[in-house]
Amino acid sequence: MSAVTFWEVTLKASRGKLDVGDPRAWWARALGDLAATTLPLRPEHVAELHSLPDHHRDPFDRALIAQAVSEDLALVTTDRELSRYASSRLRVIR
Repeated sequence: MSAVTFWEVTLKASRGKLDVGDPRAWWARALGDLAATTLPLRPEHVAELHSLPDHHRDPFDRALIAQAVSEDLALVTTDRELSRYASSRLRVIR
């Protein structure tokens, strides 16, 4: 799971827009429940942002898309807008 997700959840929780309790505890539970590891945001992910079409302005979503493209991963989302990024380089699962 992307560290970008943890970043966004933490920001939303601190602004009262998302109730997850302690974001650190939520993150640990989420990783455990999904048997996942953390994908850090790396420079090559940031560089990939330059190649993305401008379909969506949310910086967190764009970072997740760039990570998926760079790492050759599928992007799992409930956001219909992100399906517009599906291509030969990115598989979007809704």
